[in-house]
Parts: sequence; C-alpha cells; structure tokens
Amino acid sequence: MQKKMHNRRAFLASAASVGAALPLAGAVSAKPNTQGGDFAYEVQFTDEEWQDRLEPDQYEILRRGGTEWPKSSPLWKETRAGAYHCQGCELHVYHSEWKVELDKGWVFFAHAQPNAVLMDIDKAANYTMNPSNARTMIEAHCRRCGSHLGHILVVERQLVHCINGTALDFRPLDA
Repeated sequence: MQKKMHNRRAFLASAASVGAALPLAGAVSAKPNTQGGDFAYEVQFTDEEWQDRLEPDQYEILRRGGTEWPKSSPLWKETRAGAYHCQGCELHVYHSEWKVELDKGWVFFAHAQPNAVLMDIDKAANYTMNPSNARTMIEAHCRRCGSHLGHILVVERQLVHCINGTALDFRPLDA
C-alpha cells in the first residue's frame, strides 16, 4: 500500500499562491497527535486502537499526515449528490454541493461543513526534497477526531480544500 501514498511534491510545489491563504491559519489550530494543552478531541483512541480501526493506507493519511497518489481514490471523480464523512469518526465534513471539479487527482471543496474542519500549519519540509524550496502549508483536520484530511491551498486561482479521498467516506443521497 506504500506505493499508493504520494508526497504531492510536484502538485503542491506548483500551488504558488499558498501564501495568500496563510491568514486563515490563525483560526483554530490543532494536530491529530496533540498531547497535553487545553484542547481535547471528542473522539480519542490510542495509536494501537487507531491502527486496529483503520486500514493501513487510511492510518498513514489520517493519523500520520500522509498523502495518496493522485487519481488513486475513486472519490476524486465522484459526481453524485451526497455527503463526505471523516473515515476516522464519521463526522460529516463536506457536501457534494461544495465540490470543485479540478483535474488534479484529489477531491476539492470550496469549503467545509460549519465547525467540521480545523486548520494547522504543516511543516513544508515534508513536501519537497529541496529545503530551500520549502513552503508552509495549511493542513485540514477533522474537528471531532483530529484526523488529517488534506490541505487548504490555492489551485487555479481558487482557494480550496484539497482532500485525500482515502480520508473520506462518501454517502450518496440516493442510498
């Protein structure tokens, strides 16, 4: 399953306008593995429990901040009406009405459900082989369990949530 994971280097490096989104990072901030401090997630499991609950590729993305290969999730081209839920805790985080169609290989949304997503600063060194090209990224997390969903960035002059399909459970309205 490791080959399914990808570091989005080329894609994220081309998203040159990420800096425009940095003022958003001041909102609410939390990491999935936050320990101590004043913030506590509603849904909490030990690392061993997360590994038991999730498939290896889900664990890598949701709990370790990994990224799937582009176009590896069928959700990037999903067009049916429905709701997208966090794979970690089933919180409704996105709706199909807000999906933005971009042929990049990930699931894009204009925004999330109210009070569903938290943001944090992702260390850009994870996304480039050359530290001099490092960029600060805004990371999107589930508000209920802290799972990593993806990033908030500018793509084709649109501020969007760029989300791993592996992090989501799609529930069509017609089901």
